[in-house]
Amino acid sequence: MADLTLTTVPIATGIADVAAQATAAAVGGDTAPVGPGRFLYVNNGSAVSVTVTIATPGTVSGLAIADTAVAVAAGKHAFIPLANVFRGATGRAAITYSAVTTVTVRPFELAS
Repeated sequence: MADLTLTTVPIATGIADVAAQATAAAVGGDTAPVGPGRFLYVNNGSAVSVTVTIATPGTVSGLAIADTAVAVAAGKHAFIPLANVFRGATGRAAITYSAVTTVTVRPFELAS
């Protein structure tokens, strides 16, 4: 898995070209930092829907929490929250994709 680099978007100006900083989604998946105000930008440039799955390693009362799966329609963008519930053993979220051709991604955070 590739470790994605976080981009900071200042709340005061809201100016950051997250799309321009996006990189190709890795075939074996990616990892990203998690926490309040952090999101994963996904640009699906392909002609088919792509499912982005974020592993949820925790449990509640001994029961596994289901992984989060978000379908991103062909030619569309998505902003997926990277909440602390996705924090894995490395302190990062583990992200996989049903397809990666023409899919770009970038984690970002809103910060003052």
